[in-house]
Amino acid sequence: MIDFAIGMCLGIAFSAACGFRIFVPPLVMSIASLSGNLTLAPGFAWIGTYPALIGLAIAVLLEVSAYYLPVVDNFLDTLEIPVAIALGTAIAAANLGEVNPLLRWSLAAIAGGGTAGAIESFTSVTRLDSTTNTGGLGNGILATLEVLSAITLSILALLLPLFAGVVVLLVLSLVFRQGRKPQRKYRI
Repeated sequence: MIDFAIGMCLGIAFSAACGFRIFVPPLVMSIASLSGNLTLAPGFAWIGTYPALIGLAIAVLLEVSAYYLPVVDNFLDTLEIPVAIALGTAIAAANLGEVNPLLRWSLAAIAGGGTAGAIESFTSVTRLDSTTNTGGLGNGILATLEVLSAITLSILALLLPLFAGVVVLLVLSLVFRQGRKPQRKYRI
């Protein structure tokens, strides 16, 4: 049962990190698997291969770089919401170990995909607000904070998975609290 809880916290934390940058968590998982610090569920061993490591490293470099380009960052946000949900689901499933497939994918979709989607949606709205209020000048700061959040959360998931799970719950509570605040109406 403790292994399941750890796997669930790992999956949710990596999924949350996908909401900040979609390719950072799989890259961290690949490095951890290759170094023997992470055992992936059956069917996901390919993440811990050198071709996957190289591909994910290139994807991270392209994704992170693209978020520093005006207009491209907002365009990527619209593409990354469904990708973050799908990848968050797969990453959560990859960390659940040997569990009944129906349970694995149900939990992965709800917890992993839901978490990744909520955080990616929040970052998209935040970037759109930044674009509107700063003409895009503040977006570079947001991009830096997001990549640092993805890296930190991914490493925290590996080192202290239960604590990372608690951190994700706190982040989600902030995301949902922000989403429930009434928006100010401006009159022209």
